[in-house]
Amino acid sequence: MIPLCLHDKEEIFSFLKKNVYLHIYSIGDLDDFFWDYTTWYGSRKEGELKAVILVYSGSYTPVLLALTDELSHMKDLISSIVHLLPPKFYAHLSPGLEELLRGQYRLKSFGKHYKMALKNRKLLSAIDTSCVIQLSKKDLGEIETFYKKSYPNNFFDARMLETNSYYGIRASSSLASIAGIHVYSKKYKVAALGNIATHPDFREKGFATAVTAKLCTSLLETVDHVGLNVKAGNEAAIHCYSSLGFEVVCHYEEYIAEL
Repeated sequence: MIPLCLHDKEEIFSFLKKNVYLHIYSIGDLDDFFWDYTTWYGSRKEGELKAVILVYSGSYTPVLLALTDELSHMKDLISSIVHLLPPKFYAHLSPGLEELLRGQYRLKSFGKHYKMALKNRKLLSAIDTSCVIQLSKKDLGEIETFYKKSYPNNFFDARMLETNSYYGIRASSSLASIAGIHVYSKKYKVAALGNIATHPDFREKGFATAVTAKLCTSLLETVDHVGLNVKAGNEAAIHCYSSLGFEVVCHYEEYIAEL
């Protein structure tokens, strides 16, 4: 199979939107805000796209997204581009695809993760969000300090503050909880939540629920689909998101791959 390097946003979107929540990160990355940091690979059969892989290079370590309902086509595509991939990258893979990389890369697993989709929006209105504030670039220093203590291994990109989609709660004059996004696209009507955390001194007070509810309510003014990724063993987070109307729609595996 000969792989293709894809450049047509509409062709890519037409393929990805067949399963919005599986591909919600990739769809968001079609937006002009993210597009320049993306490389897209695909395979066609009889003129029709059958598999798409995204390599996102907007973070310190590139991220490969290879998620599919059709393993056979994706296996063929990965096999055909493995020599083109960066020497080190994070990978989000549908189960069974990791073996295609293992022969070339050392893989460290971060385990099974769920993709959750906001299905029952009515639950958001039951949450008191009166103490939630919107965050902006002027809060950057405080946000970075918060994440160092509350979520030290997170993937916070300060550029995301430009989307106006970060919310927080202050307690004792400092940030106690934050919810934000990894991707957002008004054009493609999708958002993927991320960087949701609460300071260790303020956990089990419902702060994460409140900031996430406020974020979702704000996002739904401009998007139709809201999703997120969560580690399968993170029961507290899954309970929080379920209480807001999120449901598990599929699972995948996360790895870091290095030559």
